[in-house]
Amino acid sequence: MSWTRVYHGDSNPLREEHASGLCTVPDTNRFYVQQGGILTAKNKSSDRRVQRTRDALRDALISLLEERGWDDLNIQDLCERANVGRSTFYLHFQNKEELLVGGFDDLRAWLRAQSAPEKTAVDAMPFVRGLIEHVHEQRNLFRSIIGRRSGHVVQKRFREMVCQLVEEEVAPPHAGWKQKAGAHYIAGALVELLAWWVDSGKGHTADEVEELFYQLTLPSIRQIKV
Repeated sequence: MSWTRVYHGDSNPLREEHASGLCTVPDTNRFYVQQGGILTAKNKSSDRRVQRTRDALRDALISLLEERGWDDLNIQDLCERANVGRSTFYLHFQNKEELLVGGFDDLRAWLRAQSAPEKTAVDAMPFVRGLIEHVHEQRNLFRSIIGRRSGHVVQKRFREMVCQLVEEEVAPPHAGWKQKAGAHYIAGALVELLAWWVDSGKGHTADEVEELFYQLTLPSIRQIKV
């Protein structure tokens, strides 16, 4: 159960330095990268353990968000649910907010990968459909992210993620202030619509929500893209 099943954790490679810059007996459990005359060795089994730990912590965050909400969970709760020690947690994350941000980074990457611009109507934003469907599939979770059970920090971070996705579509780095302001306006409209949807208890479909979103925002999107 997760907001995505795609996790991309950072690894902590082991380093070995050799005066010659060469390794005469390769270890089959490692792969080597030449960096400035120094061979960097990554232990594959260690990397897998790191990823399993990060995945377990993110799964714990997701399940506890659904059960308790952001404000009522702490690092000890996360460690107990993930079956890891507090010292292990701090090897990977500084605090629970950093763990949350990592999850949203994964969601943003997943939404980018799911986007299919060639199948999207003119002026539409490819990620929107994937996000709406995902919220529908994980409705209980998203009540704790953007609904009435969410906390300020979670809402803020989710809104930032959506705004980044919108900016990529309508406000490239060289864009003026009006485009950037417009991207925030559109992102806010999308987040509020999704929040209303998950809290309303109404049986509106993903198609209906997407159609309404574009009915309300396409004029703004077209004006910003000019």
